[in-house]
Amino acid sequence: MSEANIDEILENETAEEEGGELYEHIRIVVDKGQALERIDTFLTNHIQNISRNRVQNAAKAGNILVNEKAVKQNYKVKPNDVISIVFSYPPRETDIKPQQIPLDIVYEDDEVIVINKQAGLVVHPGHGNFDGTLLNGLAYHFEQTHQNVENKFGYLVHRIDKDTTGLLLVAKNETAQAILARQFFEHSIHRRYNALVWGDFDEDDGTIEGNIGRSVSDRRKMTVYPDGDYGKEAITHWHVLERFGYVTLNEYRLETGRTHQIRVHSQYIGHPLFNDATYGGDMILKGTTFSKYKQFIDNCFKIIPRHSLHAKELGFVHPTTGKQMMFVSELPDDMKAVLEKWRNYMKTRNLMEE
Repeated sequence: MSEANIDEILENETAEEEGGELYEHIRIVVDKGQALERIDTFLTNHIQNISRNRVQNAAKAGNILVNEKAVKQNYKVKPNDVISIVFSYPPRETDIKPQQIPLDIVYEDDEVIVINKQAGLVVHPGHGNFDGTLLNGLAYHFEQTHQNVENKFGYLVHRIDKDTTGLLLVAKNETAQAILARQFFEHSIHRRYNALVWGDFDEDDGTIEGNIGRSVSDRRKMTVYPDGDYGKEAITHWHVLERFGYVTLNEYRLETGRTHQIRVHSQYIGHPLFNDATYGGDMILKGTTFSKYKQFIDNCFKIIPRHSLHAKELGFVHPTTGKQMMFVSELPDDMKAVLEKWRNYMKTRNLMEE
């Protein structure tokens, strides 16, 4: 039985890799010769650089299963036991300075906070973004409201990209983070995104499947590995909301939460997000060669100088009360404006064709 190294797990998620869920699933099959031992002690000894406290928090959250049943921290490990554990990622930043950054707080209580993130705001410090992040803003918010948050800036359970707008969930303590991590692992978190993408679709609904991993040619990008020989499983469901001939407004539902998942999957099927410079959406991919059309697209890009993606809906079970929570965020002004511009364009085009 090989040991799992939590530091190696964390190194797979570099700071600039925004987007995705922040948990790790570890499976261990106990040796035949294993003596009886408390499971918190066993896991602390067999997962490198993991604290006993984090193991105990995972047990409290119901995140440790033995032979598919949740166990408490004092369970005695036996030979041939199959252990499945979901760990939420611990905060890696310790010197985040409080900074007064505008935050649109949708909901807040003693356990969680839901934020409607604006475009251009990086979620947490990393290479090239050492401050001015959402976590810096949270540290300031908690300080100003005199809240006793365990690590002063909250516990991330997922991330969205710098230029993606919309709903983001943050836990206020490690136990809440662990419980929410389990919901992400079980795919019970409700998430809906709206995106404007290039091209039209033959169907109204569809599913994109294909492992997502880091590109070997450009480490800043992710790519799809359809043979499943690399990367992690990724499943995205899409539904057409509105058609504009050359572009389409879609709703996306995630089964998994991989880095850049919607952006990468959309590019993979030939429908990059509108003005997504990283994945080829910042050029004319569909439409005419008329100069007026080119000017129209250029004006659209100026209205929304980022990839056109918004985290619109977020639902989860509250970690303490067990109540189902659901939040909906309106499309941001730049997306509203560019959609209205496309609607007007289509009206004009239809009149010319009559």
